[in-house]
Amino acid sequence: MLVTAESCERNKEPILRVLQRELARARSVLEIGSGTGQHAVYFAAHLPHLTWQASEVPALLPALEARLRLEGATNLPAALALDVHTSPWPCAPVDAIFSANTLHIMGMDGVRDFFRGAGTALGPHGIVCVYGPFNYGGRFTSDSNAQFDAWLKARDPRSGIRDFEALEALAGDAGLALAADHAMPANNRTLVWRRAPAAS
Repeated sequence: MLVTAESCERNKEPILRVLQRELARARSVLEIGSGTGQHAVYFAAHLPHLTWQASEVPALLPALEARLRLEGATNLPAALALDVHTSPWPCAPVDAIFSANTLHIMGMDGVRDFFRGAGTALGPHGIVCVYGPFNYGGRFTSDSNAQFDAWLKARDPRSGIRDFEALEALAGDAGLALAADHAMPANNRTLVWRRAPAAS
């Protein structure tokens, strides 16, 4: 029986609308933390110009592989075992990296390694799209996000909703520049960074 996350069913269409614009010129995407595979299957089917590479940490790979075997499209290859702490990531250079609802789950060391890995895995015109809840100026954007953050920290003190400004600094260190900040339903955002132009 396939594992299904209700949140993926709720947010897949709003995220797709953003990706259709932001990834229009990309041809290859690496998804970090593909989870149940619902996003990978849906986005690969609706973005046929892309090769969508799903990935997950080894311990969670079986559930992802099960969905891809049953529902995967031809532009959705076998899932990749990938831990953001690995250096370098075991993948070929890609045009884009996508991740949803991961940065508040992993510890801050994982967030740093996510941006470090993205900086090395992306091609020269690469783009990073990250979906989830974020704080601005150290403040929650809603009471529900504050409650969610408290739940996260009770479950794992290393986790928590990340500050936009901290992510911006890490992205800059990885050679990425903010390109867009899309408002999404349920007090979430999709942040988009692109490879910063080389200095002339």
